[in-house]
Amino acid sequence: MEYILTHLPQTLVVLGLIFLVIEVLVLGFSTFVLLFVGVGTIITGLLMALGFLPETLVNALLATAVISSLVALVSWKPMKRMQNSVEAHQVENGMVGETFTLEEDLHLGKTLSHRYSGIDWKVKSKQALTAGTEVKIVNMQVGVLTVEAV
Repeated sequence: MEYILTHLPQTLVVLGLIFLVIEVLVLGFSTFVLLFVGVGTIITGLLMALGFLPETLVNALLATAVISSLVALVSWKPMKRMQNSVEAHQVENGMVGETFTLEEDLHLGKTLSHRYSGIDWKVKSKQALTAGTEVKIVNMQVGVLTVEAV
């Protein structure tokens, strides 16, 4: 314990880095709490190392609490916005681009059932297609294949 108190600024910086690593690698930016406390701890350690704050445990705790709160207030909305932004992209798989022949007429706005790869799929299209038309799979969602004429 004496070693920690003797080297308090360095201990705070290392502790802050540990908090950041746990937040990023283990929690995946899901809570932000350790992020704010980690940043506050690092800044407190740096202020003590530079001589702006006395190197006492009470000052370390108080400064970490105040700085963490300020960091949280300033960055909460941008961080929450970043966390909620989701990139929607279609995952390519082996079925997109495959072709088959329709056995029934496919009317606009309707679906028909087609057995493909051992699974019964609903097939839909943005245009009406007649039986015997060769179609290509252009999109795939859970249980639904979107096709277009080749």
